[in-house]
Amino acid sequence: MEPAFWHKRWADNQIGFHQPQVNPYLQAHWPALGLAPGARVLVPLCGKSLDMLWLAAQGYRVLGVELSRRAVADFFNEHGLQVQLAQHGAFEIWRSDELEICCGDVFALGAEDLADCAGVYDRAALIALPAGMRERYMTLLGEKLPMACRGLLVTLDYDQALIDGPPFSVADAEVRAGFAGWQVDEVEGREILDQSPKFLQAGVESLVERVYRLRR
Repeated sequence: MEPAFWHKRWADNQIGFHQPQVNPYLQAHWPALGLAPGARVLVPLCGKSLDMLWLAAQGYRVLGVELSRRAVADFFNEHGLQVQLAQHGAFEIWRSDELEICCGDVFALGAEDLADCAGVYDRAALIALPAGMRERYMTLLGEKLPMACRGLLVTLDYDQALIDGPPFSVADAEVRAGFAGWQVDEVEGREILDQSPKFLQAGVESLVERVYRLRR
């Protein structure tokens, strides 16, 4: 989506994608990645996700990337975090202890920005992007993240013809093609249609949330 779309969503507080609790898939499956304490974890299109606080509480250094300055400011303000601001290339850097968010376009990231990232956590980035941008995004992760990187990815799979995104449907085959060169293991799949009135009303018959473990 174009930047203006997301800026308007945040300005209008249309942020139904924001979860008011830590994601249970993250809590259940992240420990199995076996990342060392103190490892740096990339959280792309992070919004003001509570998942970043959970990762920091487990001893990881968090690197979020978020287009909306409103979202970044809300994250730090809502949790009473003291912020240091800096400019680095195309990004405004917001930092508080082990939490750092780069405010700017994820596609502006360079390999040097991600050189020490040992992990990546994507709950809402891939499914927020239309098809062409998803391909660019997965290519970016493959080209810019270090070779030893491991991660967790959450997707949705449904009949896109019945309702437009975001969140967009991302089929299993697209994930595996986009992350060619990674080991991709589905660790959980769950039918969640009964929890999603919008999709039910659109006539969607199946809405599957899938969780993948990624390893370079």
